[in-house]
Amino acid sequence: MKKGKVYLIGAGPGDPGLITLKGIECISKADVVVYDYLANSKLLEYAKKDAELIYAGKKGGNHIYSQSQINSIIIKKANEGKILARLKGGDPFLFGRGGEEAEELAASGICFEIVPGVTSAISVPAYAGIPLTHRDFTSNVAFITGHEDPTKDESSIAWDKISTGIGTLVFLMGVKNLPEIVKNLIENGRDPKTPVAIIRWGTLGKQDTLTGTLETIAELARGENLTPPAVTVVGEVVRLRDKLNWFETKPLFGRRIIVTRARSQASEFTNLLREYGAEPIEFPTIDVRPPGSFDPLDEAIYNLERYDWLILTSVNGVRFFFERLKVRGRDIRDLKGIRICAIGPRTAEEIDRTGIKIDFVPEEYKAEAIVEGLKKRGIKGKNILLPRAEEAREVLPEEIRNSGGNIDVVPAYKNVKPMEDKEAIKGLLKKGAIDVITFTSSSTVKNFVEMFDRDELPSLIKGITIASIGPITAETAKKLGIETDIMPESYTIPDLAEAIADYFLEK
Repeated sequence: MKKGKVYLIGAGPGDPGLITLKGIECISKADVVVYDYLANSKLLEYAKKDAELIYAGKKGGNHIYSQSQINSIIIKKANEGKILARLKGGDPFLFGRGGEEAEELAASGICFEIVPGVTSAISVPAYAGIPLTHRDFTSNVAFITGHEDPTKDESSIAWDKISTGIGTLVFLMGVKNLPEIVKNLIENGRDPKTPVAIIRWGTLGKQDTLTGTLETIAELARGENLTPPAVTVVGEVVRLRDKLNWFETKPLFGRRIIVTRARSQASEFTNLLREYGAEPIEFPTIDVRPPGSFDPLDEAIYNLERYDWLILTSVNGVRFFFERLKVRGRDIRDLKGIRICAIGPRTAEEIDRTGIKIDFVPEEYKAEAIVEGLKKRGIKGKNILLPRAEEAREVLPEEIRNSGGNIDVVPAYKNVKPMEDKEAIKGLLKKGAIDVITFTSSSTVKNFVEMFDRDELPSLIKGITIASIGPITAETAKKLGIETDIMPESYTIPDLAEAIADYFLEK
C-alpha cells in the first residue's frame, strides 16, 4: 500500500490572504483536510473537489473531538495511504499543539512536514496598529499562553521574571484568565499603569480592540462581555496604536456586506471589499450552468463563416463560447473576418486573454449603447451572432433587428438559482447584522427575492443599504420593491466596490 503523508499547516490568524503559498499547495493536493475552528473556511476552497473534509474544531471548551481522537484520525487516514492536510489556526508550533501531533506521527512512523503559519501573536497586534518591538520602547517580547494545561499542579510561567524583565508580553487564549494574569503581573512588579490592548477576531472585518491599563483592563473586559478568541498585548508599545491604527480606519471596516454573485465569480468582488476593510459574506443567488441544449450554439459555430459580428455581453458568455468552440474542433482562427464587440471592460479583458483583437467596446456598458455604436458602424444587412444566457433581456436583439441587422441569439449558458441555506443569512438580517446587500445582475435580484417570503422580505431588509451594479439591475430591483442606494457611474465590479466605500466615507 502507498504510504500516506501528513502536512501540519499553519492557517494563519484569520485573514485568508495570510496563509503561505506552501500551505495552499499542500491543501490543494490533500486527500483529507482536518481543520480547526480558527482556520478560515475560505481556505477549504483550495481543496480538491473530492477531498474529505473533517471539522475538528474546539470552541469555548466544546470539543468536537478530543486531542487523542484527532491524533487517531490523522494516523488512521495516513495509514490508509492518504495525503492529509492538518489545518491549524495561526502557527502549528506556537500554542497549536502541533508538537504533540508531530510526536504521535513520528512514533507511528508516518512521514510528515511542518508548514509554518503566520501566528496571531504577531499578526493580530500588527492589524491593531501595535508593533511588538520599537527602538523607542522595547527590544524584547515574550509569547505566553493565557490558558495553561489545567492538569498542572502549579504554573510554569515565571511571573517574577517576565513581569519586569520583558518589554512586551503577548498572551494567547487569555480572556477567561485575564483577572489572574493582571493580578500576577502587578503583584510581581509590573506598573499598574502599563497600557494593555485586547484584540478580538484579529485580521478580520469584525476585529474589535479594547484598550486600557493593567489596573483597568479586567473591569473593562467584563463590562464589554469580552469573549474569545482574543490576543492580549501588555506593554508601552500599545501607545503607538493611536498613530498606527491602519486596519480599523479603512472605509468599510466592520461593515458586513452580502455578495449575491455566483460563487465561481465572487472572489474578485469579495477581495476588493476586503481590501476596503469589509467583512464580505458570500450568499450566491445565482449559479452558472451549461444551457439545456448546445444544439443552437453548435449550429452557429458550424456556420461561423456567415457572421459579420460576434457580440459577447458577459464574461460567462466569453468562457462558454470559446469552450464550445474548442469542443467542436474549431479555434480562434475560424473567427477570421468576424468583427468582435464586447459590452464592457471585464468582458473585453476576458476576450483579450484569447488573443483576439476587439473591434468595439461601448462607452456605456449596457445593451442600448451597443446598438448605437453598431448603427454608426453600419449593421444594416449584417449577420450578427449573440451567444448569451438562456433568459436575458430582448432589448439588444430587438433594436438590432429594428436597425436592419440579422441576429441569431443562441444560449451559451444558463443562470439558475442555487440551493443555498438561507437560514444563516436570514438570522443575520433579523438581527440587523448586515450593512449592505449587493446585486450584480437582474438575476441576482430576482433569485434573492424568490428565496424569501415576499411578506417578510421588506422587514428583513429594512434599513439595509442596497448596492446595484447598474441601471438595469436597479430597475429590476425597483420593480421587485427594492430601492437602490448605491450605483457606480461605470458598471463594473471594481467601480461598485469603490462606490460602496465612497458612500460610507461620505456618511
